[in-house]
Amino acid sequence: MSNDIKNEEYNPDIITLADDNGKEYTFEVLDAIETDTDRYLALLPLYSDPKKMLEESGDLVIVKVGEENGEEYYYEIEDDDEYETIADAFVDRLEDFFEIEDK
Repeated sequence: MSNDIKNEEYNPDIITLADDNGKEYTFEVLDAIETDTDRYLALLPLYSDPKKMLEESGDLVIVKVGEENGEEYYYEIEDDDEYETIADAFVDRLEDFFEIEDK
């Protein structure tokens, strides 16, 4: 009996962002959405301490991707309607991907 299923290694896309005070935060990129004009990332905060990870709510962080002088940068979505539209799209996609059902 042969096993045709390949053992794929999980290699998450990890990024580190700094706030205005220089404090760094690490995130796993869960998904990306591109529109005709913009690109967005859904990020999950990562913690070096497993206890801290369990204590946190697991909320997604959604950022807009910009480019300046050939370098990518990430910033908060200021427009509430834009944020809601993108957040809903990410939630729908991630629920399908992870097979999450509403209770």
